[in-house]
Amino acid sequence: MKWSEISIHTTNEAVEPISNILHEAGASGVVIEDPFELVKEREDQFGEIYQLNPNDYPEEGVIVKAYLPVNSFLGETVDEIKEAINNLMLFNIDIGKNHVSLSEVNEEEWATAWKKYYHPVKISERFTVVPTWEEYTPVSSDELIIELDPGMAFGTGTHPTTVMSIQALERIVKKDDTVIDVGTGSGVLSIAAAMLGAKKVTALDLDEVAVQSARINIKLNKVHPVVDIFQNNLLEGIHETADVIVANILAEVIVRFTHDAYRCLKQGGYFITAGIIQQKKDEVRDSLEAAGFDIEETLQMEDWVSFIARKK
Repeated sequence: MKWSEISIHTTNEAVEPISNILHEAGASGVVIEDPFELVKEREDQFGEIYQLNPNDYPEEGVIVKAYLPVNSFLGETVDEIKEAINNLMLFNIDIGKNHVSLSEVNEEEWATAWKKYYHPVKISERFTVVPTWEEYTPVSSDELIIELDPGMAFGTGTHPTTVMSIQALERIVKKDDTVIDVGTGSGVLSIAAAMLGAKKVTALDLDEVAVQSARINIKLNKVHPVVDIFQNNLLEGIHETADVIVANILAEVIVRFTHDAYRCLKQGGYFITAGIIQQKKDEVRDSLEAAGFDIEETLQMEDWVSFIARKK
């Protein structure tokens, strides 16, 4: 089978929504080429990335790549992707140069290109994300291993928004807590919550492809007895109450359901929000406080912000 590589030159702010657009269009994963990776400090004993070539990265902005099968619908699919990206401007999302290009690759090259980008990454005190094809020996006895296949997942669990969400869960989730994961994507946050001892995790996503992807990853990590996943629009129709709600999605979406999150939390429960670009943090903070939350902690990583809020 032949594949077409679609490459979008955009901004860091637009990476998450464009990645989602590509997945909805049928891409099974994305590659993100961010020049920040060239100067990012790493503890290389975890083998995160090796021998980065500056020629592979843009001088400014971010390049998002995905792979689509070459078929009679390709042209229509690309047009739909371009239109969806342009529509992001309606949400005041900076899409930058928005230069879209296509190139053809064969299936063998595509598979090889995927695997060179992913290695085991320690993302918190206890969690390490490991691609399914990599051999990895835990460094400590209490280390928690999340296995993910980027070919089936919405991301690899190493984006700053995901890292901050997992670090927040690690601090907050207690044994026998109940957790709701809104916009679960790959299911990585639900998997982390279950591994931390939650007795019940409800994973929600509006995208049917995400639900299927998360279900596979949840079974892969053997937490399916604890995690229930189904298609749902945010917290609409959810009447259960939880100890913790986590949402790693766009700031524009978070502000739409802060009151529902307050309603679905037990007294003293926590609402962890991520996916917030620096320019939108005040908007999200105001929405959380208006709903009745106290902001207990603000986490920051690169250009991203995460809030840990508590129901009064």
